[in-house]
Amino acid sequence: MNKSLKTLFLFNGIFVFAGSLLGPLYALYVANIGKSVLVVSTSWSVYLASATLCTLILSKYGDRVKEKERLLMAGYLIRGLVWIAYIFVGNFTTLLVLQFVLGIGEALGTPAYDTIFAEHLDRTKHIRDYSTWKVISNLLGAAATFLGGLVVTYSGFIPLFMFMAILAFTSFLGVGMSPRKLYE
Repeated sequence: MNKSLKTLFLFNGIFVFAGSLLGPLYALYVANIGKSVLVVSTSWSVYLASATLCTLILSKYGDRVKEKERLLMAGYLIRGLVWIAYIFVGNFTTLLVLQFVLGIGEALGTPAYDTIFAEHLDRTKHIRDYSTWKVISNLLGAAATFLGGLVVTYSGFIPLFMFMAILAFTSFLGVGMSPRKLYE
């Protein structure tokens, strides 16, 4: 596996771990705000709608961006900021705004990651490279989901959101400080 993919896997792996810390706990967090299953489903729908709309917009203009890692970094940064902002959510409207912004981060980061990944695949080892990433992301997701449950059980959501944001910012800085040639 080439150095570009290893670097991409490292920093996106940190980010996937961060996002997976919340995982299914999101429903519990939101239920505490709105006390309703409908609040949970509505907030998640806003996130998905925002991510979809913004991805459609990005599909029209994103290829004009020469440094795709900048889009990836923006995705990490926006999502990290939203995770910090979750600490201060006091009502359903604020949650919906944050979910919309989270969707923007998703729309910027995920297609950029996929693009960089595809551009650095080994010509004869596509299945190996995709499988390696899937194994990494699944293992990180499983470990993080369990750890997230421990953190919330013993410390609450605030430390969880802070830890998630720190990891997102670590990914942001890691990609930003990596040599540019890794992403070309």
